[in-house]
Amino acid sequence: MTLILLSGAVVGLGILILVLVLVPPPSHAGSALARLDAERRQSRAQAAALTRNPRGGHLPAWQVTIGRSAASGVTSTGLELGPLRADLAMVGVTLDAFMARTVLAAVGGFVAPLFVGAVLTAAGVGVDLSVPLLLSIVTGLVGATIPWLAIRSQAAQRRRDFRHVVGSFLDLVAMSLAGGRGVPEALQSASELSDGWAMVRIRDALGSARLRGETPWSALGQLGDELRVDELRDLAAALALVAEDGAKVRDSLSARASSMRRRELADAEGKAGESSESMLVAQLLLAVGFLIFLIYPAIISVTQPK
Repeated sequence: MTLILLSGAVVGLGILILVLVLVPPPSHAGSALARLDAERRQSRAQAAALTRNPRGGHLPAWQVTIGRSAASGVTSTGLELGPLRADLAMVGVTLDAFMARTVLAAVGGFVAPLFVGAVLTAAGVGVDLSVPLLLSIVTGLVGATIPWLAIRSQAAQRRRDFRHVVGSFLDLVAMSLAGGRGVPEALQSASELSDGWAMVRIRDALGSARLRGETPWSALGQLGDELRVDELRDLAAALALVAEDGAKVRDSLSARASSMRRRELADAEGKAGESSESMLVAQLLLAVGFLIFLIYPAIISVTQPK
């Protein structure tokens, strides 16, 4: 019965996908324009990601086709994918490449148990067909989540590094303001003092804003929205409020830099405490295992009848 239900579910899902592909639902003008705007933003983000990470776009043509089709199918459903897009922008991977990896991992996880079951059946080992099918569904879901978990972990690490760079950037801007420079000049000169990837992102955002005729703090705010870095958004809001008064800007940036350093120090102390607790638990487990190893022969000798 379980095999019949699963087979019916798979066949029904395939028929539904076939109907949606052959007879797509009608689209309204507003949704079509919103989709075009989303595709334009996505293409610009992908071009920027390829510029920052050229290896992320070197995919075979068939993988590019799969990723583009999967990405268009997901975006056509109306999903914003805000956190995922921010993580991809932080890592420097395009949405097409990510979707290609996800689809291939899901297909590989789905096919592997079926292949093993077919090999065992051909070898004469009796295997219930429901077991490989259930394992295929589970491994397919696990395979689809592995690329997302990897991107999320990498983005979290790079976001922490980016916050550390923002604190140093605030100190550099404050020193430039103390030297008599204006806010735009101080921001640009501070971003040119390092070639790290985070500072390059800030410098590119400031250069693009200058070419478009926008204020540098609005560019920092847009970069903060794109990468989901609250410190950049707070910095942009503070600069927009006190951009005309150099002394207030300098004091505000110095205070923000010191608060960010205190927060990073607290986070580092918390992580050190967690590591110490983990090491203590590991040591206790080793001690318990050693005691069991010592006591076990005596217990066996006492409990066994002579």
